[in-house]
Amino acid sequence: MNKRFLKYASRCCIAFILLIGIYFLTAFCCSRITINANPTNAKEVAIYIMTNGVHTDIVVPAVSAEINWTKEISYQNTLEADSTYQYLAMGWGDKKFYLETPEFSDLKLSNGLRAISGLSTSAMHTTYYKNIQEDASCKKIIISKTQYRQLISYVLNSFRKDEAGHLINVKSNIHYDIGDAFYEAEGSYSIFKTCNTWANAALKSCGQRSCLWTIFDTGIFLKYE
Repeated sequence: MNKRFLKYASRCCIAFILLIGIYFLTAFCCSRITINANPTNAKEVAIYIMTNGVHTDIVVPAVSAEINWTKEISYQNTLEADSTYQYLAMGWGDKKFYLETPEFSDLKLSNGLRAISGLSTSAMHTTYYKNIQEDASCKKIIISKTQYRQLISYVLNSFRKDEAGHLINVKSNIHYDIGDAFYEAEGSYSIFKTCNTWANAALKSCGQRSCLWTIFDTGIFLKYE
């Protein structure tokens, strides 16, 4: 019995390792395949992609002719942001992970496993900035007004709304920055849909260079080197 158990256990371990290998190999290959490799559009609205080394945010003007984000994502829900903050960064992710893991040193195995299970709720993390500095971790993309409206539609559809159609602020004392706040979001985080998958899909929605599929920020930023 012990020999039979060890035989099946070893087979299960090998199968599990192979599945993990296939998963990461697929993620790597798909992230290197470019969608919308050469977008042609009017250069009218500047947006940005920003990474902290793990997570990608989409950054847009706080106020423009197309939308005034401050009406729904109120400065009052942040610690200190006001009308001098001209840019808004938005990223999607697992709600519990966001609220309980402000620093990677706070990471718990239970939160990580729950996040990749696809069974938990999600949140939008929004951050106002006064200025945006372009560098290796922040890239400017200039799109048309029509494409910006497409991006707006994609992002707004990612927020969960109340019966009146308003965005739902997450009541929490957790802040990563003086200009940030959390809002309820649609969908669930999983090994197939991560924060970077969401950001990559945002770029696809407005016809910009993106990956076929990616779970990491690296694939996205390779398109904009």
